[in-house]
Amino acid sequence: MIMTDWIMAWAGAYLLGSMPCGLIWAKLLKHIDVRKQGSGRTGGANVWRSAGFPAALLTAISDALKGAAAIWLARGLGISPLGIAAAGALSIVGHNYSIFLGFRGGAGTATSIGAAAALWPATLPILIASGTGIALLVGHTSVASILIAILLPTLFSIHGDPAAAAGFGIPVMLLTLWALRPNIRRLLNQEERFLPIYLEKPPLVRLSRHPAANNS
Repeated sequence: MIMTDWIMAWAGAYLLGSMPCGLIWAKLLKHIDVRKQGSGRTGGANVWRSAGFPAALLTAISDALKGAAAIWLARGLGISPLGIAAAGALSIVGHNYSIFLGFRGGAGTATSIGAAAALWPATLPILIASGTGIALLVGHTSVASILIAILLPTLFSIHGDPAAAAGFGIPVMLLTLWALRPNIRRLLNQEERFLPIYLEKPPLVRLSRHPAANNS
């Protein structure tokens, strides 16, 4: 029975993470397939560029909720703290490598925020404030995702929760950085995509070349 609970928790976490919320919202609101737009990812950033802010906001909320739901499911099944943390990580695996999308997806940032908040609610304002602040400062959601990924194991370590740090924080950090390899390359080449709000005017801090700034 115990093994069955673990299998249900982990399989359920992966399937919850696999739900293609961005694809669904973009199709419902704008009748487009985000897999054929921009980066091809189903996360909030590509949905914003392809289908607009309302679809992106709904995507971010839905993605966060499925990460939280994975933790709630595992906790409800009564598995160990390390198993619960691993369920959170598996929800990000599902988001990034969705069984419903041919094992494609996004980078998992919103899902990781939702799972982290379900593990320890104090992370929610810290991660949202940090991610939003850096994204607005430099104009790149990828930088926000990198910052959030690094913060995850750090916050749980400071909190004194080694199970969450080892079972969730470190794996999710590595999953996120792996998914963002193309973005990191573009950042190093100063060619990263800007948020839609910065298409006409560059952000305060420029990490990439901006057409408007170059033409001024």
